[in-house]
Parts: sequence; C-alpha cells; structure tokens
Amino acid sequence: MSKRVAIIGAGCSGLSAIKCCVEEGLKPTCFEQSDGIGGLWRFTETVEEDRASIYKSVFTNTSKEMMCYSDFPMPEDFPVYLHHSKILEYLHLYAEHFNLLQYIQFQTKVCNVKQHQDFATTGKWNIEKENGGKRGVDVFDAVIVCNGHYNDPYLPSDCFPGLENFKGSHIHSRFYKTSDEYRGKTVVVVGTGNSAGDISVELSHIAKQVYLSTRHGSWVVSRISRGGFPIDMTMSRRYTMWIKNLLPRMLAAKINEKIMSSWFHHSNFGLEPKFRLKHPIVNDYLPSQILQGSIVVKPKITSFSDTSVIFEDGSVADVDEIIFATGYSTMYPFLDDDIIKLNNNDVSLYKYVFPIYLEKPTLAFLGLVQPLGPIMPTVELQARWATRVFSGAAQLPSVKKMENYCLKSKDIKNKWFGLGRTQVLQTHYIDYINDVSKEIGVHPNMIFIFLTDPRLAWQVFFGPCTPYQLRLNGPGKWSGARKAILTQWERTIKPTRTRVLHECPESWINIRSVLVIGSLLAAIWLLRARCNAGPSGHCPWTTNGASWTKIFSMARTNPM
Repeated sequence: MSKRVAIIGAGCSGLSAIKCCVEEGLKPTCFEQSDGIGGLWRFTETVEEDRASIYKSVFTNTSKEMMCYSDFPMPEDFPVYLHHSKILEYLHLYAEHFNLLQYIQFQTKVCNVKQHQDFATTGKWNIEKENGGKRGVDVFDAVIVCNGHYNDPYLPSDCFPGLENFKGSHIHSRFYKTSDEYRGKTVVVVGTGNSAGDISVELSHIAKQVYLSTRHGSWVVSRISRGGFPIDMTMSRRYTMWIKNLLPRMLAAKINEKIMSSWFHHSNFGLEPKFRLKHPIVNDYLPSQILQGSIVVKPKITSFSDTSVIFEDGSVADVDEIIFATGYSTMYPFLDDDIIKLNNNDVSLYKYVFPIYLEKPTLAFLGLVQPLGPIMPTVELQARWATRVFSGAAQLPSVKKMENYCLKSKDIKNKWFGLGRTQVLQTHYIDYINDVSKEIGVHPNMIFIFLTDPRLAWQVFFGPCTPYQLRLNGPGKWSGARKAILTQWERTIKPTRTRVLHECPESWINIRSVLVIGSLLAAIWLLRARCNAGPSGHCPWTTNGASWTKIFSMARTNPM
C-alpha cells in the first residue's frame, strides 16, 4: 500500500512535491487554502491572510533558463526575465502537463500538524484541516511543508523609536500593491533588499521625492551582463564556483567584492555595504534614479516626529508616507515548537530540509532557504530528496553526523554572509545543489561526461549551471536533458532577436572561458613543477607534505 504524504501549499514548492511523490510511488494530498495554485506568484489586488503578497510590477531577478524546473523548460517565446503573470502561467503549464491538479484540495487550511500517538514506531502524523467551516483530522505517513516564509512581516519596532508619534501613513511592503496613491508625495522606503529597490524605483517616477534608508547598504547588480546576456547565466557556472572553493576564503571574498562593485562605485551612491560579502540586490534602474536625484540614499532612521524622520547623520526630512521593506519572519503556526524551533529565522534543519531530532524522518521543509540563485530548481531538488527518503530509497545519516554537518556549514555560511537575521537562510546556489544532489545520486559525473560527451561537458562545467544538469543521470534521469542544455542559449536569445541583421556566433564557444581554463591549467602545471622541486618531491608550502591532487580533492569535498 502506498504511503500517504500531506503537502501544505500549492506554490512552486508544493507542485514539485506532488510530482516527486507520484514518481516515487507515494500518494500525495496537497492542501491549498486559496482557490488556485501559484503561492507567491499568484497576484491578488488585496492582501490575503496567511498568504504571501507581491506588488503588481514584480519581475523575476533570475532568468527563465535558470529558474525553470529541471525537466520542463519554459516556452522559448517567454521573455528572459518574467512578469509574475508569466510565472503563474508557467506553473499552470507544469501542473497540467504532469496532471497535478487532481491531487490538490483547494480552499482547505491546515490548522494543526501533530505527531500520531504511535509516531515513534510509524512516523505518522495527524493533520487537522478546515474546509468551508468544517474541520476534520486525517492521518498521513509523511508531511512536506511548502507554505513559504513570506507571510509574517517583520517590523523591528525597537529600531524605530517614536514611530507611534508619526502622523503620516506607514505600511510594510507586504501591503504595497501599486504606486498610484503616492503621486506627489514624499516617501521614505526603509531597507535595501530587492523589494526596497523595486518599490523605490517605481515610486521615483510618480512621487515628489523618495528617500531610501539603509542601515547596512547593499551591492547592486544589473540583470544584464556582458554581451547583453542574463547576469545569472554568465556568473552562475561550475568552474567559477570550483575556483572559489580552491582559493583561500579571504582571496575569494576579495574577488567577489571586486565583481560586485564592477558596475559602479557604490560608495559614491551611498550604497556600499558595511559587510563586504553581503548578497547583492538586482536592479537595473536604481543607480540612474539616484543620479537623477529622484531617489536619495540616507542612513538608518534614528527617530520620528509628527511629520518628519531624523536620520543617523542628523539630517531631517519632512515625509508623508513610510514603507518598511524590512523582510519577514519565518513561522509555522500549525506546528508545535518542540518539532521545529525558530530563533530569529534560524532553524536547525539538515541541509535546510529535515529536522535533526525527529525519531522518524517523515517531515520535510521545502523552500526554507535563500540560495544566491533560482529557488524553483532548488525546491524541486529538495522535493526529489525528501520523497526518496520517505519511500525508503535514500537514507539520512545519524543524528551525530547531521549535527556536525549543521555546525560546520553554519560556521562557513556565517563567514560568508554574516550573522544577521536576513543572512541565516542564505547559501551559495551551486554549492547547495551539489550538496543535495549527492544525497540522491543525481550529481553530474564530470569525468564521465568529459570522456563520453566533450561538447556537453563543456557546457556543464563552463556554461551556465541550468537545472537540466540535475537530470543527466541517476534517479529521475530525463532523456531531454542533454538537448535542453545544448539549446539553452537559443531559447534565451529567441524572444529578443525580433530584428535579426546577422547571425550570432555559436554561444557555447566562449573565448574568455578558453583563456580562463588555459591560464588555470598553466598555473597548476607551474605549481606542480615547483612542488616536485621541493624535498622528496613534496610541496614546500604544505605543512603535511600532501600532494596537490589530495589538496584539490579536499577543496572540492569541503567547500568554503
């Protein structure tokens, strides 16, 4: 008899969880409290309780080839960066293609998730749900939580003394929909995340003046990279991450800082971050609006009066409206604290998916991670792993090993991203998918690919790390993965080449990549030559006489 799996939420995480359950022979039931799929990407004119909310002008920060599911490329005529309506259209195409809607119970809210009385032996869960005012309890063998973490707005009132005295209007960005009501007004936007950048730019075209208040600053990058290609497709590549993991952390950090500041001098715009490794925001228009004076960057707010705000530098601004783009708090009101404990967004989950201390591994969380890259293929990979654990095809390590992993990875992560509440869920995208893909045997075997299919190997290692790479081998292998990888640039270029004057050269032949790999091989050859000249053929720079081969192996298996 198939195991029953309850899935909470029918957004991009929940849909992939349904599909993976079916593929693993499990019986999924998805509970969605609204009347449609899409989760975050399902725009509504008003804010709905317990649901993520987006503004009307939202476009993606990741390109379509990077953010699609690994065995379902987006239509080639879709734009490179997508309006939220296009993402919702894609999710509907995905659900229809894999016949997922039949497993969803709409307008059904999960009120409580509790361990069954014999959980210690069976790992089962009692799910209390409500539909049309009627409540009921059902028993499931496993649970996948997919309700996201953009529901509970975070407003640190202790950081804004005197806010209660302010006579103007103030809202959290969760409640922002359009700029219409801000025409001719002076507005302060607090924060420097992607939402703060987007809202500031949108308001700057209609408001009298926009102030962008930031405590820590932020790197700002454009969606457009060299040659006009999407920045995530030019930067998110396996060879660049491999080099980063080989370099000393401080050197890798310095290179990262150089890349982040290559567009413009952030200090001249008041945006230079205090923490140098802070993740960037993606915004094509913020620098130009600052140059025009439509947006003025200010330090943090120290206090409020009836009609004005006082900034840390002593300056005062009379304002009409304040929008707090200060992020969200992670919460799961249907789960007891003894199941998952939240500490300022920080949770103890093995690789952001499994609670460490449960007696049975029958509870998984999808999407409780912020990779520096696309979220949809990330949650899909998490779903593939979780469902294989539920079905018994994959096993988790011992509690001790999971504890050690969490401590080690947290230390590495803190050195890269800092200790702030918005940084605790962040991770490097390629490092993370490498980590999880090895759990279920779908990590690309680079040596085998190089020996059997050099053209494909070139794209996998030196090209963009698109999701199709996770379907080349192992469980869930997709026969169309190779073709999808080799044609990814064609789908990227097609929607913009609406006036063709000449043919583009083969995009997979990247001269810069050739130069990089050539230089890298030459450097390795010179270092090996010097090492062989040392005493007994050992490298004079290592303390234990380890060979370079061993060092490289250690670097790959122990990323920074």
